[in-house]
Amino acid sequence: MTGGAGYVGSHAAKALHRAGHEVVVFDNLVAGHREAVRYGDFVEGDVTDVAAVTRAIRRYDVSAVLHFAAFLDVGASVRDPVAYYRNNVGGALGVLEAMAATSVSRLVFSSTCATYGEPESTPIVETDRQNPINSYGETKLAVERALPHFDRAYGIRSVALRYFNAAGADPDSEIGEDHAPEIHLIPRAIEAARGGPGLEVYGADYPTRDGTCVRDYVHVSDLADAHVRALGRLASGGRSAMYNLGTGQGCTVFEVLAAVERVVGRGVPRTVAPRRPGDPAVLVASAEKAQAELGWAPRLSDLESIVRTAWAWHNTHPAGYRATADL
Repeated sequence: MTGGAGYVGSHAAKALHRAGHEVVVFDNLVAGHREAVRYGDFVEGDVTDVAAVTRAIRRYDVSAVLHFAAFLDVGASVRDPVAYYRNNVGGALGVLEAMAATSVSRLVFSSTCATYGEPESTPIVETDRQNPINSYGETKLAVERALPHFDRAYGIRSVALRYFNAAGADPDSEIGEDHAPEIHLIPRAIEAARGGPGLEVYGADYPTRDGTCVRDYVHVSDLADAHVRALGRLASGGRSAMYNLGTGQGCTVFEVLAAVERVVGRGVPRTVAPRRPGDPAVLVASAEKAQAELGWAPRLSDLESIVRTAWAWHNTHPAGYRATADL
């Protein structure tokens, strides 16, 4: 798997290992952590280096690829689209080229709800119009649009999983979320509650029930389970497909902050800042297709469980993986 030293990738590696798969993690460690690679072998390399990806596939006799490696900060994608197209599109094409050269025919692709842009209706279904409003979403959509061509030309069948908001941490607190800088709401709120920098809420004037953005938070372990199921679909001969991964329930930013305060037992200092460019008001998934075709259903994705597992990880790893590295 590419990007397996990152947040979702490391949780997927654990789920794959538990399901009996042999895992090889390919990661350049620009955003990932070597300490997060606890299941399977590790190869350091960049997905834009086609020769390196090809060597790793041949060395380990890889039969399927899960592609997680990508930049994911929406705001940064607006400021620096060149980097996002080079890494997210160029990296995915590098992986696909290596797969075609080695006749690997199964791919699970980490996509995003950002491909939809401003939704025309909610909950969002897979057939809704995709019209991204930031280059992060555009880069993921570009890869999605390339996949059918690789299927026809090279027989690479794929499952694209459109995540909504990944959140939470491994219930065993073995692995968790550690970005530098941290961009996700829940770990930033936890850090603020623990005495760190106050939280900026980007926009409180959206047309929502309390003025803040509404997002569909799905537990990272539930996302990991979906990858195992997607791989199983391809292994059993299933055709290429795409699926939303969410709960169908949206929470506002203020509702998330209230949940953090309940779990942590402290207030979350916050200020309201202007909206960020590229942020839709509401993103909520319909995951009925994933439930029907993959047998997938979120088990840990109620807001309290998400926040409790995130708090457990951050409470035991206050410096993230750096604390692990120092042991």
